[in-house]
Amino acid sequence: MSHEYDLVVIGSGPGGYVAAIRAGQLGMKVAVVEKDPKFGGTCLHRGCIPTKALLHTAELLDQVKTAGRFGIKVEAPQLDMDKAQSYKNKIVAKNAKGIEFLFKKNKVEPVHGFGRVTGGNEVTVEDGDGNSRALTAANILIATGSVPRDLRFVPVDGGRILNSDHILNLREVPESLVVLGAGAVGTEFASMFAAFGSRVTLVEMLDRVLPIEDEEISAELLKALKRRGIDVRTSTKLSEVQAGNNGVSLQLEHDGVDDGLQAEMLLVAVGRAPVTEKLGLEELAIGLDQGYVEVNEWMQTAVANIYAIGDVVKTPWLAHVASAEGILAVEHMAGDGGARPINYDHVPSCTYCEPEVASVGLSEATAKERGYDVAVGKFPFAALGKAGILGKTEGFVKIVRETRYDQLLGAHIIGAHATDLIAEACTALQVESTTEELFRAIHAHPTLSEAMAEAAHAAHGHAIHF
Repeated sequence: MSHEYDLVVIGSGPGGYVAAIRAGQLGMKVAVVEKDPKFGGTCLHRGCIPTKALLHTAELLDQVKTAGRFGIKVEAPQLDMDKAQSYKNKIVAKNAKGIEFLFKKNKVEPVHGFGRVTGGNEVTVEDGDGNSRALTAANILIATGSVPRDLRFVPVDGGRILNSDHILNLREVPESLVVLGAGAVGTEFASMFAAFGSRVTLVEMLDRVLPIEDEEISAELLKALKRRGIDVRTSTKLSEVQAGNNGVSLQLEHDGVDDGLQAEMLLVAVGRAPVTEKLGLEELAIGLDQGYVEVNEWMQTAVANIYAIGDVVKTPWLAHVASAEGILAVEHMAGDGGARPINYDHVPSCTYCEPEVASVGLSEATAKERGYDVAVGKFPFAALGKAGILGKTEGFVKIVRETRYDQLLGAHIIGAHATDLIAEACTALQVESTTEELFRAIHAHPTLSEAMAEAAHAAHGHAIHF
């Protein structure tokens, strides 16, 4: 049976559009269905890119406030939120145009409307005017992403109570802000609005901030956030919230004791939920687990020619994970013998708060749980010449290795440019590097990357500069 397309992708986020481009490179005829006016998905329009643009504004504001110590006189720097938003929007618009260009370059057909799977080889697209169009395809890829997760008893309205979509478009900085959830999203916004001048309270139900990170990293970040004036409350649960004309009233519970808290606004940052409703998957007997699509190691669903990637499957909510899964799915459906399942232990995690946090591989605790004989090495940024020059001496690099074969198991960084520095460890893990090979590689001086080599030295018991 002939089909109109080799592949129809539903969703144009970093999973969907990357998959479409790769499919075009492989000679496939591809269409991408997107319900929003512009392509790029949550990451580009409501997530990674706009958030990091505003975080850059926050970082610059912090730097200007402390410029005097570097010999630069600055008089009372102030935030212009309208211009910050304009800068953010220009960055987003430029990236969106870039995706359109890449679609044209790779002969990917853009289709606007809501896509629904109406058969094993059919996607029906409905536009806002009630018109519909059926697309037939040899393969279908679900890449519909996620939305901010709500709490049943917290009435998110975009006024006093916000989610991460709402807060990205604020034109005025709230005098006080409570952030519920100290994962990557909550911690980034807490850091951002503290720099903007808000009095910030960060509330986390678990016993530490960034709970998925190595425990020593979490402990170091907690100290750094408190030094920035953020009131951090871990092991604390929100039990009640009421919004009024002048702000929000919250009831918090810590160790069985209730405590009231008032703020101008509340940000709910407790995770994300997959967008899989009304896609027609149940009718095709495609398995769903709490809304997530069930897939195998090749990202295939129970229907072999229908794949799913990104935030709609139970893998980390990260743009780069979705992109890697999209490439894997396309190469598998194209019969590329070089396709390899993803090793999720090797996925980097990055949080763009101040100071930045990044990690890849196993934490010390996880490595021990898996039975490795573990040795660790740490090196503080305070001992680096380049960090001192930048005035960014907070944090450290931590290396986790196993002792029998000296296999590198994980790298964990908190400090300046951590999200860029982690790339070296990603490559080292991918090529199955030993820790000795990591420190034998000559690192340029003076650079922040020296901390990686020094931490590897420390894991062998002989850090040079500490």
